Amino acid sequence: LIVTSFISVALLYFQLAREDHRWWWSTFINAGMTGLFIYAYAFFYYFHRSGMSGVLQASFYFGYMAIISFAFFLMLGSAGFHFSLVFVKHIYSRVKCD
Repeated sequence: LIVTSFISVALLYFQLAREDHRWWWSTFINAGMTGLFIYAYAFFYYFHRSGMSGVLQASFYFGYMAIISFAFFLMLGSAGFHFSLVFVKHIYSRVKCD
């Protein structure tokens, strides 16, 4: 959770340095991509590591992994977004306008 938030802030900093201020959805998606990685690893695990076979086992496994991966996507995406929001509020509160 903390690592994902810090990586999200680092990517946000590079985005703001390019003067691209549409950061709202990109931070949510950048932080939530770990959920997609979890689901991709679930495919690798099913076909190369587990001894499962059959349609019923596959449907239960991939169905539950889709739900878990989506939950991780939402959890990490919202954590990265809120941490990035705190970061943006902090750096723009320190800007002096002359």
